[in-house]
Amino acid sequence: MPWGPDQADTLQAFNATTPLPNQEDSSMKTYDLYAIGNALVDSEYEVSDTQLQAMGVDKRHMTLIDAARRSELLGHLTASTARRTGGGSAGNTVVALAQLGGRAFYSCRVADDELGAFYTRDLIANGVATNLTRTLPAPGQTGSCMVMVTPDAERSMSTFLGATAELDHTALHEQDIAQSKIYYMEGYLAASSTGLQAALQGRQMAQDAGVALATTLSDVSMINFCRPGLDAIIGQGLDYLFCNEEEAQVWCGSQDIEQICHQISQLARTVCLTRGPQGCLVLEGKQQTAVPAVPVQALDTNGAGDMFAGAFLYAVTHGESHPQAAWLANQAAGLVVSQYGNRLTPEILGRIKGRAEAW
Repeated sequence: MPWGPDQADTLQAFNATTPLPNQEDSSMKTYDLYAIGNALVDSEYEVSDTQLQAMGVDKRHMTLIDAARRSELLGHLTASTARRTGGGSAGNTVVALAQLGGRAFYSCRVADDELGAFYTRDLIANGVATNLTRTLPAPGQTGSCMVMVTPDAERSMSTFLGATAELDHTALHEQDIAQSKIYYMEGYLAASSTGLQAALQGRQMAQDAGVALATTLSDVSMINFCRPGLDAIIGQGLDYLFCNEEEAQVWCGSQDIEQICHQISQLARTVCLTRGPQGCLVLEGKQQTAVPAVPVQALDTNGAGDMFAGAFLYAVTHGESHPQAAWLANQAAGLVVSQYGNRLTPEILGRIKGRAEAW
């Protein structure tokens, strides 16, 4: 069972009895990050709140849809121009880490179609190693996500899982997991029975090899409808957990930030609690470090949390302290919300990294 809110000493006991991965061995690893998640091609649309309501889309959250609902939504958007990019939460995270200069491996599943080929090319172009280059694509359709951005910069996602709904243990590469510093499980896999089991099998492989564990709560919808899966991913504790304030509030059933910090900090050695314009809190047991955000004019929040996780994990796998890693992550996430789209260019990320090195 996951750690409960009244187990104040559990994290300290976990830290005392569970050694951190060997740092000398870690420096010799092939990959900084091994991740498993949903392969989705994003199509992003700018819409009004009126359009969103007319389509019956739940604002600010992710909703799983079937092929018929996807066709219905596309019918509402025939006059809109979409921006297409590689996506998926963990996919965005591994690309961010790779663009910053890290080494990443991504396990996922695509179909034998044009979107699947596009997704595979996108990972390769961004320097991410993947099981997709070693296995034949699946039948059916590649997963896709319709991202609708309203003028207040909020993103609402309608996700058709397609082939990634059947992501399973065959996507795992045990040797590559063992040769990674951190194993990262996308929280959205809590919605898929086979994907969840694959993530958990990989988790055990990582634990057996002394690899650090990380995940994200992903979305309020996952907490509301798939919490048992998230509980299983968290297990008896992680090394890194990422969540935003709304997710933490729903997880803890509280609006009180002190109570939230006390409760959520028991899930991992290090918790990054992002708070939008207020920056983030890095929680390590009873210690809290506030790291300020970058003042920006937000246009599109799609991909902000994924970018934060990728930049943070890049920094900690390259010797930076957790506050320094959170500073870099805030910089990167701030820039991604100040534009449309879920990615930054390697050039922009390189400039951010240069400022972080001087910080």
